Amino acid sequence: MTIETVESLPEVLPSSNARKQRRSLMVEAAIVLAVALVLLFVIPPILAGLGQGVRINQLGRFLALAIAALGIDLIWGFTGLLSLGHGIFFALGGYALAMYLQLQLPAGQIPEFFTLYGVEKLPWFWQPFYSFPFTLVAVFLIPMVVAAALGYLVFRNRIRGVYFSILTQAALIVFFNFFNGQQKLINGTNGLKTDTATLFGMQVGSSPVIQGAFYTLSVLFLVGGYALCRWLTSGRFGRMLVAIRDDEPRVRFSGYNPTGYKVFVFAISGALAGIAGALYTVQSGIITPKAMDVAFSIEMVIWVALGGRATLIGAIIGALIVNFARTLLSEQFPAFWLFFQGALFLVVVTVLPDGILGWLRREGMNQVRSLLGYPQEIDTYPSLEQDPDVQYERENLGD
Repeated sequence: MTIETVESLPEVLPSSNARKQRRSLMVEAAIVLAVALVLLFVIPPILAGLGQGVRINQLGRFLALAIAALGIDLIWGFTGLLSLGHGIFFALGGYALAMYLQLQLPAGQIPEFFTLYGVEKLPWFWQPFYSFPFTLVAVFLIPMVVAAALGYLVFRNRIRGVYFSILTQAALIVFFNFFNGQQKLINGTNGLKTDTATLFGMQVGSSPVIQGAFYTLSVLFLVGGYALCRWLTSGRFGRMLVAIRDDEPRVRFSGYNPTGYKVFVFAISGALAGIAGALYTVQSGIITPKAMDVAFSIEMVIWVALGGRATLIGAIIGALIVNFARTLLSEQFPAFWLFFQGALFLVVVTVLPDGILGWLRREGMNQVRSLLGYPQEIDTYPSLEQDPDVQYERENLGD
């Protein structure tokens, strides 16, 4: 597909298809809003009434992870950039917020772990995190800047495909080893705890008010992240991303430079991962270099693959399904839950290569309609599909 074709797409699309697409987006937006309201006002009281308050915290953490999944879907599903190093940006966002919480101490004191290693003066890069406004900006700006810098160095050299994936994983290992060895600066392998810190005079880990506030923020940021990704993937900019994914050399031959587009979406994806890391950290109670483990970054990709690439909603569904399944199975079958998880991934690869939502959109709905006795939806011209001669040829000569 050439860029000229991409730009003229709205004019050549049948008006019925354009209306159908707009209607589909409106329905999807309405569903997202309805689910968000349920998550905010229905689920917490029900779980609290059942004495399952811990599930609210789990749901909040998984919603935070779904924000990172949206960023993965933006760059992989729509732009064709398979990143295996998103744990970098996730951890940077988590560390930014954890550093602020660690500094909520009486004047003149520094975090306790510094004294264990003989550090008497707060390192210079910790100083700005005394400021709450600075921390709020740093949570997404630091991961965004790192992602933009890494993306620019890679994309300006036209590195893509499997080489891009290998480079992101190599960068992840570098960051993991660096953070792991900084015992005197960021507590190294032990990480930074947030559950015992205080925020606005309340202990973060034990305060229902604080945990409820961060649960609400997880829902709101997830909706905001979805709206941002849907806006970016709609219209001309979204068609450009798809063109880069499908045939980047043609994009270049048509006079466009994909580097800027790729750097931009990679930076946005990094910012979303940073926000997810911050929200996850404060609800889980700790951030360690383990967040930059290779397996965790690969798992983010699996969430998107399970839900369905280039769907956005599928990325959210995949993140929630995998994490809830892992939690429930590990509780019931602690010795065998990894086998269940592996079987789930094998089913997705072999039976549902387009993910759950991809299957529903392509084949699933028609199969459901057939079971209910309704005719299948027709993607081509209805008059041609209903023509007796065409039906006779298909029945006797094949498709």
